[in-house]
Amino acid sequence: MDLSQFDTESFRQFVQDHLLEDPAHLLLKYAGKTDFDLKFAVQQIQARQKAKHKIPTWTNNPKLLFPISISMEQASSEETAQFKSNLLSGQSMIDLTGGLGVDTYFLSKNFQKAIYCERQEALASLAAHNFSQLDKKKFEIVHGDSLTFLENQPDKFDLIYLDPARRGENNQKLYKLTDCEPNVVSNWSLLKSKTASILIKASPMLDIKQAITEISEIQQVWIVSVKNEVKEVLLLWEKSKTQSKPIQISCIDLHPLGNKEFNFTHEEENLSQNEIGDIEALIIEPMASIMKAGAFKTFGSQFSLKKLHANSHLYTTQHLSEKSIPGKVFKVLKSIESPKKELKNMFLDGKVNVITRNYLLSADELKKKYKLRDGGDQFLIGTKVGEKYRLILTELL
Repeated sequence: MDLSQFDTESFRQFVQDHLLEDPAHLLLKYAGKTDFDLKFAVQQIQARQKAKHKIPTWTNNPKLLFPISISMEQASSEETAQFKSNLLSGQSMIDLTGGLGVDTYFLSKNFQKAIYCERQEALASLAAHNFSQLDKKKFEIVHGDSLTFLENQPDKFDLIYLDPARRGENNQKLYKLTDCEPNVVSNWSLLKSKTASILIKASPMLDIKQAITEISEIQQVWIVSVKNEVKEVLLLWEKSKTQSKPIQISCIDLHPLGNKEFNFTHEEENLSQNEIGDIEALIIEPMASIMKAGAFKTFGSQFSLKKLHANSHLYTTQHLSEKSIPGKVFKVLKSIESPKKELKNMFLDGKVNVITRNYLLSADELKKKYKLRDGGDQFLIGTKVGEKYRLILTELL
């Protein structure tokens, strides 16, 4: 598709004027009344509506165009792309899995030159258009097989970045590095021969221990969450660093009110011990990236917390000396002994936020059984304490 036909004031104005409207209604209302491709304009409106919170800087730029495909789903959010942009710097970088180009753009901020590679012609054309609007001189667009292009490059890069495709032939989701495309495990030697550093973005569902077994030279792992929802796992290798130290795993939560971080190694986790204790004044739930990383014993050990049960992954203490603990802190209000009687009288409107960890029922099952619905300022936590299942009424501090 020739994208220059959409580089007009009338096309851009139409998209901007109707960003809050129903796309289906626009197709009917303006059929035959525009001097541009109405369907494409409506697709752009729909894409901007979906991406406005994920990539606000780009959606606020009327000159940029967006794809209508799975690439929108797999594209990094602006928060995670900004985080990655601060990890590495140098003269040249190459993104072997360009997609929408969000990561290419933000990573390139600390590099003099960036090469974007993409097999899909439509995506490559969109990227060429967008990068021409953002920074014409910095970006080179390569349409074709990125590994073939890389293999034929005489020069080496300071960074190779990959976000392997995580969809199978039947659109099923893939998690293992060896199942994704390109296969970074089988192509590891080629990648290493062409760069000083390799950064891989993997699925939030990645088995981290398996990944660092498959690629034993990985030196750093990040589990990145946004507002306590895990978004991606990052794996880094740098030629200048040795493999002598244990692999550091960094759990990062990106939040407008301030980021939180927790670091550990699998060796520390194996050596740590947790005391099991009864409910005290506070209950702590580690942030999602810590839960994903499996730092269950290390978390309790670092903050001198007792665990309610070995498999509950909820912690308790009488008081906290660390105010910025990387997790949610709940003040215990009441331990509920007779749920059927107490819950009915306690929540007359049926509103309470429900959390279950290692409990008899899921949160949805518990809400259904006692006719509850999420809402209000209090939290009902169902979990196993010692050898008993307990319901605890709390409020978030």
